[in-house]
Amino acid sequence: METSSFWILVADSFEPWLRYVRSTVNRRDGLLIVGEARDGLQAVQKAIQLRPDLILLNISLDTINGVEAAKQIRKAFPGAKLLFVTQIIDQDIMAEALSNGADGYILKMDAERELLPAIEAIRRGEKFISGGMKG
Repeated sequence: METSSFWILVADSFEPWLRYVRSTVNRRDGLLIVGEARDGLQAVQKAIQLRPDLILLNISLDTINGVEAAKQIRKAFPGAKLLFVTQIIDQDIMAEALSNGADGYILKMDAERELLPAIEAIRRGEKFISGGMKG
């Protein structure tokens, strides 16, 4: 039985996506969205301020992109877990994200079946790669 909440920060500027994440995460006991960021700099600032257990990052963020935000978050808050959730199907970008400390990479188009399993895998200390990115 889970007794503590797993805090999540969501960094994305697309409001329909944010609504989807809120509704999906809020249905799962033990998961709590503690903040939202609309651009890369705000993601870094909120990660440092809120110290969430997991940060969901889009690659395509304004001010600084998700990969650069991840680098800055890692430097300031080394214990943060990072899950990239993006529309970008590119092995090189995924490799860069993972080499900069990401714990997972999933595609938004696969989020309905992969978002919660990815969060739970990362919560257990595992890595998670979208089925659409394997191979």
